[in-house]
Amino acid sequence: MSVSTGKRDSLVTKTYLGIIGGSGLYDIDAVAGAQWISVDTPWGKPSDSILTGCLGDIPVAFLPRHGRGHVHLPSTVPYKANIDALKQLGVTDVVSLSACGSFREEHAPGTFVIVDQFIDRTFARQKTFFGEGCVGHVSMAYPVCGRLAAACGRVAEQLDIPVSNGGTYLAMEGPQFSSLAESRMYRSVWNCDVIGMTNMPEAKLAREAELCYATVAMVTDFDCWHPGHGEIDIAELLTVLFSNTGKAKQLVQELPPLLGSERQACPRGCDRVLDTAILTGPDHRCPELVDKLRNVAGRVLGGETSG
Repeated sequence: MSVSTGKRDSLVTKTYLGIIGGSGLYDIDAVAGAQWISVDTPWGKPSDSILTGCLGDIPVAFLPRHGRGHVHLPSTVPYKANIDALKQLGVTDVVSLSACGSFREEHAPGTFVIVDQFIDRTFARQKTFFGEGCVGHVSMAYPVCGRLAAACGRVAEQLDIPVSNGGTYLAMEGPQFSSLAESRMYRSVWNCDVIGMTNMPEAKLAREAELCYATVAMVTDFDCWHPGHGEIDIAELLTVLFSNTGKAKQLVQELPPLLGSERQACPRGCDRVLDTAILTGPDHRCPELVDKLRNVAGRVLGGETSG
């Protein structure tokens, strides 16, 4: 049984951009050679078929997180299957586009916040690919790829989209919105910037799959803490959401030239986190679980299979 050393610091690869679209974003019009394809994973089916094609000279894979028609609750999105499917296709970089509420006056509806930190308050979701028989621990101290996030911020500025570079995203379970007491606590005590329901465990799973990951949080409303806002008005929220969707499509279309087709190893090491993450020795690993991990962790698990 052989195990890859996983060393590839100087390896040059090709960029393959993955886009995960949140509420209101169910396709990308500008993709050349667009084709919806079905992908199977060891963790089940992803949220929907995946739109593949190219933007410029960079291949892209677009996945609507909630499915076309918005059929998945935040808690029932098949997060593991989604990340596995993108990794299986060869995706190297994932940009998550997500509707969110704001805790800051300066993050008014229509603003894009390039998130750099998360607080995970979800509790009803499977949050790791690893498990009994193959234990792995990855660092989430810096949960977002700085290189990819910076590129998203630059494109937003070029497009004159109101943007804030940096911010903490509070991930709540949902599907209900916050109580007033919760909203005030997240804003004033925990110092969060935006709130959403879907970027956890997505970001954690992307890290385990060695994918560079960035979140563009698209503000649709002030959460209920705002004295002039009150309860969330769904009609107003949808108006802003669809406006944000148009901006998000523009951002995606302009992002590939900044990334470039030739891709060096990630300076943050996002694509090498499994080098030291797996604690279970080869002789003690569960063959069935190792087999399920073949797409997301095959680089370091080498040729191990259930056979």
